[in-house]
Amino acid sequence: MPSPAAPPADRRADPAPAAGRRPASGPPPGPRPLYIGTYTSVAGGGSGIGLATYDPESGRVTGSGTLPGVPDPSYLAVHPDGRTLYAVDERQDGGLTAVRLADRRVLGTRDSGGAGPCHLSVHPSGRWLLSADYGSGSVAVHPIDASGALGERADLVTHTSPAPGPGQQGPHAHQFLTGPDGGHVLAVDLGTDTVYSYRLDQAKGTLTEVAQAHTRPGAGPRHLTFHPDGRHAYLANEVNDTVAVCAYDPRTGRLTVGEPQATGSSGGTNYPAQFLVTANGRYAFLANRGHNSLARYAVEGGGARLRLLGTVPVGGDFPRQIAFSPDGGLLFAANQRSGTVTVFHVDADRGELLRAGEPFASPVAVCALPL
Repeated sequence: MPSPAAPPADRRADPAPAAGRRPASGPPPGPRPLYIGTYTSVAGGGSGIGLATYDPESGRVTGSGTLPGVPDPSYLAVHPDGRTLYAVDERQDGGLTAVRLADRRVLGTRDSGGAGPCHLSVHPSGRWLLSADYGSGSVAVHPIDASGALGERADLVTHTSPAPGPGQQGPHAHQFLTGPDGGHVLAVDLGTDTVYSYRLDQAKGTLTEVAQAHTRPGAGPRHLTFHPDGRHAYLANEVNDTVAVCAYDPRTGRLTVGEPQATGSSGGTNYPAQFLVTANGRYAFLANRGHNSLARYAVEGGGARLRLLGTVPVGGDFPRQIAFSPDGGLLFAANQRSGTVTVFHVDADRGELLRAGEPFASPVAVCALPL
């Protein structure tokens, strides 16, 4: 806009450090890996997952080639242990590919169970891969084995209720992520204007729906990002160009969507894409496609309110996805139409963004994953 083998118990791992906070013992100084997702089936697209490095101090990006053999890798995620990269294969017959980072060996591809997978994430335990199929409006769970490879699908749910929203022909699952409590997973569906909450059986990988949260008809929710307090989240509504603050109950998995708010787009054609929240919980940033900006918000009321501070030009065209570096010191914006990745220095204490040099050229850049 797309009966499993039981995983061994020793695959459990701690989540990666939250963005905006430097871990007590981080990686050694020097260049860090950057992986770039693209479309390989469009004119001018890439030929696989883009490989690059970035300097964590200056933000300078240097290209180092391509990892071929992964078709249309439009969204990327990494295992909490940092050893395995996962990519969606955003095609009609959707796939999910695992890559071992030590030698960049493709460990295999599994059927996503639906059409056009556009998002994936790894459960913080490291045992389950969650994926969302935009074309078919379905979400899936795959087990992750000790090598990082994916097993046979554990569950698949297609969104059938409520009916599609205005202008939509069917469900369009756009994101599938784990709630802060770890026991619930949430699926954001643009087509049905709904965020579905599921209880995840962490032994079997099966899903049980426990709640639905509905936006205004035609909002077209795309991406949800949680505040560090675990009780609030921020929702980007792609179709009606709004955002909303949500309340979250970790005990039940129930999400409650608040009133729509401005994206800073000044009323022009704009499709908000994704939120990031600093680890100190004081600021949030939103990627605006069309307005081609990053909106800056102050987070107030312990996470319950967003106050728009203004926007910063992204320096590219159509910022589809944004990501913090692991220490939160940098923000990466993947600009689809300009084929660039823009890097910003992040001042998490004042909520300011300062561009770190000229954007890095990368064909049809739709996802940037800094490690």
